[in-house]
Amino acid sequence: MKLASTPRIEFLRELATEILGVYGLGRTVVAIDGTDAAERAAFADDLAAVFDEREHPVFSASLRDFRRSRAEQERFGPESPERLLRHLYDFSLLRRVLLDPFRLGSSTGFVTRAFDADRDAWIQPTWLTGPSDATLILDGEYLNRKELRDVWSYSVLVETEADAVRFGPGGAEDTGTVTEHEVADRLYRGEVRPRSRATAIVDVSNPADPRRVFLDSC
Repeated sequence: MKLASTPRIEFLRELATEILGVYGLGRTVVAIDGTDAAERAAFADDLAAVFDEREHPVFSASLRDFRRSRAEQERFGPESPERLLRHLYDFSLLRRVLLDPFRLGSSTGFVTRAFDADRDAWIQPTWLTGPSDATLILDGEYLNRKELRDVWSYSVLVETEADAVRFGPGGAEDTGTVTEHEVADRLYRGEVRPRSRATAIVDVSNPADPRRVFLDSC
């Protein structure tokens, strides 16, 4: 289906052209990293729509659907920024049932949802297959961590205006108004430096008109 041409859609079309120009054949996995869950998910959904517009087979998934249960998380101690960063998600499960089988291609089955975080319950798996040339777009936080770096064909770091406030000098962490999740985000940024790991950094401070950010201007 032809999408309405807007600055956002045109930006995403250019990004899709870049990705498909290098990774148009075989199985491709695109990571959409970022701290703002809503903006990150919206960006991933819209990018998938652009791939679909081109009639390129595309699958979507969210890291949210690969969380550990609350009971599992508690095995790693009381809730803390460290626990959120290290143990909120089951990266081993993510690789085992989605990323690794998707990359194998052929008729290998994969699962795009494994856990319902709202119900704190496992989801009955629905095994999918796809054509030999297909793209998986996965959105989530902490995606440029070392356990996953070798999986991504291409990764996008989505940043908002709030990120500059929260993580820049004099940000929220310096005011005493910080949440545990914000501290976990800062730990991640300090440890992983996702800006240096991502293939593309995209500023969505104005969601209707995203812009590419290059490291020499960071």
